[in-house]
Amino acid sequence: MRPAHLTTVLDKEFLSTLDGHHTPVMLWGAPGVGKSQIISQIAARHNAPLIDIRLSQMEPSDLRGIPFREGDRVEWAIPSMLPNENTHGANGILFLDEITSAPPSVSAAAYQLILDRKLGDYEVPKGWAIFAAGNRQGDRGVTYTMPAPLANRFSHFDFEVNVDDWVAWAYKNDIDDRVIAFVRFRPELLFEFDPAHNPVAFPSPRSWEFAHRAVQKFEHQHEIRLGALQACVGPAAGIELNAFITNLDQLPDIDAILKGEQVNAPTEIDLQYAVASSLVGHAIRVQEKEDAQVVHGHILNYASVFPQREMGVMLVSDMHRAIGNDIFAVPEFAQWSNAIADVLLY
Repeated sequence: MRPAHLTTVLDKEFLSTLDGHHTPVMLWGAPGVGKSQIISQIAARHNAPLIDIRLSQMEPSDLRGIPFREGDRVEWAIPSMLPNENTHGANGILFLDEITSAPPSVSAAAYQLILDRKLGDYEVPKGWAIFAAGNRQGDRGVTYTMPAPLANRFSHFDFEVNVDDWVAWAYKNDIDDRVIAFVRFRPELLFEFDPAHNPVAFPSPRSWEFAHRAVQKFEHQHEIRLGALQACVGPAAGIELNAFITNLDQLPDIDAILKGEQVNAPTEIDLQYAVASSLVGHAIRVQEKEDAQVVHGHILNYASVFPQREMGVMLVSDMHRAIGNDIFAVPEFAQWSNAIADVLLY
């Protein structure tokens, strides 16, 4: 399932704790696709605490607690990391990360916690959702087969990488326009991982964020930038991204486009992607300014300049995802949509 749809599922599951309809959710996916990050985003969206427990680093007693003698009985000291309404709040997310990397003795200790929301005398507060994530066995991580009793305690979702969803996330998180443009130009490189070769560095949503950081740090050190990019996304993708960025000195005048001047679209397809991504980035950055609607109108007018109308559709779609329904208030939007109605209908 693509991230945008998973976000809806996780949102509903978080809210359903209040009416007793919550089902623990297990996210499956390759390393670096963003499983942990999407859980963090749900917590941030609801301003809820997130307790991240890495089961792969735990012993059974870490979860079950430590026994101690109380008179002629044995009691259990409840681990302080587990959700407590007085300490952590009435609502939140208990996230069991790397659950498939946990040894069977640890995952067995989690059975009762996940299904019954209890561990001995301890009980998970009613308003807390339980989410988990892990890699599949074919991903060459340290994984154990999930026991059937544990698997049957979750609803299961496969995390599918989606370029549109990543681009929307990238604009929202100020990823460099040039990195976004490259991923748009080479969408198959958003995630490229071959477990058979077990590469150290490879393209993934996580490593493209690393590449963004490398671009910021080594912007003017070209002899270092290539090696830094390869260290983030692998040898081949690093070379391609570096060449893509180097070639962007042939871009048309972006400022002239934003002013509404007549500017021809580049003929090279990679430069067209770069122009589109740069314009979306500018649309976001001017959103709170007085002349935002004027600039947005100029960008929408330029969307009709591309030789391939699908490129303009991509630009406007990304712009809509980035600035929201404000785009519908721009007079040029109606003109643009009428001009490409046949493409949209198709």
